[in-house]
Amino acid sequence: MFQPVVLPDLADRGRGSYGYTAPNFSQPMTTLASPDRRQFLEYFSSLGLGASLLPGVLWSKVAAGAEITKETIAAAEEIAGVAFTEDERAMMVRNLTSQKTAIDALHRVKLDNSVAPVLVFDPVPPGVALAPKRKAAMVRERLPIMARPTSLDELAFLPVSALSELVRARRVTPSELTSMYLDRLKRFDPQLHCVVTLTEERARAQARAADSEISQGRYRGPLHGIPWGAKDLLATRGYLTTWGAGPYREQVVDSDAAVVKRLDDAGAILIAKLTLGELAMGDVWFGGTTRNPWWPEQGSSGSSAGPGSATAAGLVGFSIGTETLGSISSPATRNGVTGLRPTFGRVPRTGAMALSWSMDKIGPMCRSAEDCALVLDAIHGPDGFDLAVKERPFNWNARVSPAQLRVGFFRSVFDRAERDEQNRVVYPTKADDRAVLDTLERLGATLIPLEVPEMPLNGTSLILTPEAGAAFEELTLSGKVKEMVQQHAGAWPNTFRAAHFVPAVDYINANRARLLLMQRWWELFRNIDVIVTPTGGSNQLSATNLTGNPAVIVPHGFREAPPLPAASPPAAPADTGRRTQAATTARPQTPISITFLGPLFEEEKPLALAHAYQEATDWHRRRPPAF
Repeated sequence: MFQPVVLPDLADRGRGSYGYTAPNFSQPMTTLASPDRRQFLEYFSSLGLGASLLPGVLWSKVAAGAEITKETIAAAEEIAGVAFTEDERAMMVRNLTSQKTAIDALHRVKLDNSVAPVLVFDPVPPGVALAPKRKAAMVRERLPIMARPTSLDELAFLPVSALSELVRARRVTPSELTSMYLDRLKRFDPQLHCVVTLTEERARAQARAADSEISQGRYRGPLHGIPWGAKDLLATRGYLTTWGAGPYREQVVDSDAAVVKRLDDAGAILIAKLTLGELAMGDVWFGGTTRNPWWPEQGSSGSSAGPGSATAAGLVGFSIGTETLGSISSPATRNGVTGLRPTFGRVPRTGAMALSWSMDKIGPMCRSAEDCALVLDAIHGPDGFDLAVKERPFNWNARVSPAQLRVGFFRSVFDRAERDEQNRVVYPTKADDRAVLDTLERLGATLIPLEVPEMPLNGTSLILTPEAGAAFEELTLSGKVKEMVQQHAGAWPNTFRAAHFVPAVDYINANRARLLLMQRWWELFRNIDVIVTPTGGSNQLSATNLTGNPAVIVPHGFREAPPLPAASPPAAPADTGRRTQAATTARPQTPISITFLGPLFEEEKPLALAHAYQEATDWHRRRPPAF
């Protein structure tokens, strides 16, 4: 997932089901005359040699008619800068054939994207234990029940906490809310491109059932009768699940994702499958570019592009997004909504597109921190299929005050200069970020300065890239990856191909280094309940997406939007020319965000601090003027 967050925009990623016909390597490798270059290079990658020049050099010799012998290997070594003994070369020639046989057999096995590896990532470091915890009764903020407005459109931007009280008190029906939001989706989607599929028939049936239940006094809870939107990588029976990518635009999965089932059980009403950047990267999908309601000439960021845009524009009561590396954080920032990236292993991913089995997370995107708590309460916990999910209570208490929490902040991060030595702005949100700390202190928090834990990994590429490459190997090998809209160097097609050259040894060792990072962050939270940090940078994005710690992203101000890219990314015909025209228009004020990080499986702590901050400010109540 990568796009700079306003800040830079980030992203996430995705799956595949195309057949692969293995090449015929029945003749010995030593006499193979003209193997396919891609197959040849993939083979060497499987031996852990793909990261060196050796496979390419050998290929050039084979393509010129040479056989693979000890002599050709020795000649290639000189150019590649590696060295083997005579015995090693002889063994390598023999092993090429036997290893290739195993790889051919593996490629004949059908591996759908829904098939997870037997290895399961656990964010809790070895040798430590989560403290015992009992389920407590939910404590919500007390809100007065507002009168029914003359126009139901006036309800479009209300948080779930307020909408639910209107529904419970029968001042508005689920069917009325559903009709209002469906009308807004139809009215504004031509501007925002945030909808893949309206689930209108399903929604109206659910709404009628909710009307009947509530009229008879059977109220399921705060999500009963609330319309919501799903990022279109969550399977929904009877409807398209496109993953935002052309090769899957006709895909129908004959089941509901676990999260969809749980929200059905809570009485929520699914009204739309919302856009995501193709295979969970950015905001460009096969239908165009999803737009930011605050400035529709700008993309909404990604990869939870549709959930961010639709929630900000008042087109749904709440939405569900996903994050692997910034895909909730970035669009929550860009669109000015509140996002919750739960602990890895908190919410089951069954029925969701897989991008990175050890990093993917599902979470709500809402209009307030309390809304995120209400949604998380409905969707968390094991389902028996996603083996990474733990059974841990989630205890929401809206009355926890900042004075009750041990709040840390990374002093060196907040103190860094706004401009560099060339007077270029490198920390544009410094004043806004410092203002958050001031507000928390006024609310009674005692701020504890912290040091940023050392990052033993250079980013996430050695973990995320090979997992994503494995998730979409069939798409890549079949050539269908060429049907994706984005084909530039930073897009998935190139990344998926590059994934075949990450040695298995390095992937495993990257996960060993990841354990060191997990241990450092575990120690950091031993005496801290919440850490406040700017949304961008390695603290919130790379590090905690690797450790699995939860994050709450909240709007905390506005600044002039950065210039649009000089060149547009490839887009669908409906978007042709938009970015070129936009480059000359005035740039408005658009939202920025701050992030509250929490300990593993303790989402209630950062949510409580975010809730207190939002009760004292009104940034989350601002709405895009054109919607």
